[in-house]
Amino acid sequence: MVIALTSYLTFAALQGEHGLFSLFRVQSDEGNLREELAALKTERAAIQNKTVRLSSESLDLDLLDEQARKVLTLGRPDEIMVR
Repeated sequence: MVIALTSYLTFAALQGEHGLFSLFRVQSDEGNLREELAALKTERAAIQNKTVRLSSESLDLDLLDEQARKVLTLGRPDEIMVR
């Protein structure tokens, strides 16, 4: 009986819902999510920077020209378009 109880408790400590293997999986998931969060924060900062540069308070004419050319697919007569 003691061996069966010890075996069950050992199994539960390793494989159970709150066991060691579950803990390792959660820690791994946490690391992956932290990396994803860092990448998303970087992407958000880049988008926010571009938004600020295109706002009416601080308009960046070069960026506006670039975006208009990209959307409208237009170029000047003396330019060569490369895609």
